[in-house]
Amino acid sequence: MIEEIDISEREQMIVEMVRDFASKEITPFRRKWDDDQIFPVDLFKKMGELGLLGVLVPESYGGAGLGYKEYVHAIIELGKADGAIGLSMAAHNSLCTNHILQFGTEDQKLRYLPRLASGELIGAWGLTEQGTGSDAGNMTTTATLKDGQWIINGGKNFITHGISGDIAVVVARTGNKGDSRGMSSFIIEKGTPGFKGGKKEDKLGMRASETASLFMDECRIDEGQIIGEVGEGFIQSLKVLDGGRISIAALSIGIAKGAYEAALQYSKERRQFGKSISEFQAIAFKLADMASQIDAAYLLTMRAAEMKDRGENVTRESAMAKYYASEVSVKVSTEAVQIFGGYGYTKDYPVEKHYRDSKLCTIGEGTSEIQKLVISRQILK
Repeated sequence: MIEEIDISEREQMIVEMVRDFASKEITPFRRKWDDDQIFPVDLFKKMGELGLLGVLVPESYGGAGLGYKEYVHAIIELGKADGAIGLSMAAHNSLCTNHILQFGTEDQKLRYLPRLASGELIGAWGLTEQGTGSDAGNMTTTATLKDGQWIINGGKNFITHGISGDIAVVVARTGNKGDSRGMSSFIIEKGTPGFKGGKKEDKLGMRASETASLFMDECRIDEGQIIGEVGEGFIQSLKVLDGGRISIAALSIGIAKGAYEAALQYSKERRQFGKSISEFQAIAFKLADMASQIDAAYLLTMRAAEMKDRGENVTRESAMAKYYASEVSVKVSTEAVQIFGGYGYTKDYPVEKHYRDSKLCTIGEGTSEIQKLVISRQILK
């Protein structure tokens, strides 16, 4: 496939490191994590030691100091092994950590980034609410400044690491509803009075990636825990999501590749009517479509990654990559189950998990419909 030839030596080293780590530390345990919906915190400590929790963080803040191209390859390999682990890694890096990296003060960066990059802290990011979803401008969570402290009240849902996260970047309303300058971002540490995780969601897929609600009830934090200036939270979030969508595109590719490679191998081994099923045109054409779509998704994603590394605006490109790659992930995983036939519908083979995991990619960090809205606005303006 195209990424096997269009790759630098450093990127290849990342691929081999993550692939080896996944084969030893993830693949043998993914069935149990998935069945019991276990978020493996200890695994993330090991990932921190490898630099996978601070991929984009500069070395001066304790990170790996790598770029988005390396980041994409790391997530692809994790996604191939277990989409849930890839999702949690992406949320930790792209959302919580990257929000502080892009917009935090020097003191905030020095205080949190080294511990996030090492895995000492697990990060969460709170934007979505039960009543708003994509309509973030009408969020009801509020933050009020009083006597040098911010008092935050409200709730967030569908938050990755909502229970196990050690710190969260939370966006709250500091102005009027619907005002893009009426929201601000805050860092809240676990253990802060009035701040707690809520219901853990029982999900179709991505079950080893913890998803839960967050609640703030008269939660008081120091004035210095705001990220940037008052009113910048929504604008910051849009920029954070530009990078986050690259990571979900990469995750989609990883899940699709995992399903495709399993189906390809199975099609060569499974025999019917005296020959392998890969020799039947119906199966061969499925595999041809799967391989072509994965390569196209990879090229879109790497274009966005390269532009991001150059510091260019990637709103359109990241939305295109996320939209196309996530839809491809669902299509490829569906076809993989079809190639396996009845066996693909059982937990004895990995494709049923890829199939379940893939759907989240078309929903999280902006649905496919929202991506089309973003793309259309970009090309029509």
